[in-house]
Amino acid sequence: MDFATLRRNMVESQVRPNRVTDERILDAMGTIPRELFVPKARRALAYADEAVEIAPGRYLMEPMLAARLIEAAAIRPTDAVLLIGAGSGYLAAVLARLAPAVVALESDPELVKEAGRRLSEVGADTVAVIEGALTFGYPRQAPYDVIVFDGAVADIPQAILSQLADGGRLVAIVARPGSDTLRGGKAVVMTRVGDAFARREAFDGGTPVLLEFARKPAFVF
Repeated sequence: MDFATLRRNMVESQVRPNRVTDERILDAMGTIPRELFVPKARRALAYADEAVEIAPGRYLMEPMLAARLIEAAAIRPTDAVLLIGAGSGYLAAVLARLAPAVVALESDPELVKEAGRRLSEVGADTVAVIEGALTFGYPRQAPYDVIVFDGAVADIPQAILSQLADGGRLVAIVARPGSDTLRGGKAVVMTRVGDAFARREAFDGGTPVLLEFARKPAFVF
């Protein structure tokens, strides 16, 4: 397959028309070979406008949604970034083009190995892939200027919000109550101001929920 053409079409037909104007993001997504981060059997879907399963219950976020979410974080060239749910490493590779230091947290040991290999292949040497429970974040390297969730969440844990620096931004797709797939949600930007957090809804969007952040079922008598 002509992945270079598919990559260019992804940027020009999916990402740019959806109000993504940060040229750094457009350039990163136009040059990083997204197909390398997808299992071989699904590489034909690498540039489709849909989430692509990369492991049981784990997905590569839709290109347009990922681009808009990253842009909402307003990443600066001096920012330290924490990525929650590194998956196979694609979003970490994009973030590495925008910020000098990226911590990519992943709970699946096989995906940790895969992300390390793929990031090395594309020269994303400033990404540290860390194995650990996603729900705890990675306080060892906190505070972070930006925190990004690579997958939807039912709620944003306070333990992870607390790892933001003053003035830091957290971005996530927050799933609509009762939804755990593509049925809807909101892109939310949380900004830390001292000990307080301001919340802003940036746009509508749905993507599969990270399993660790799924809404727990209510107890029924």
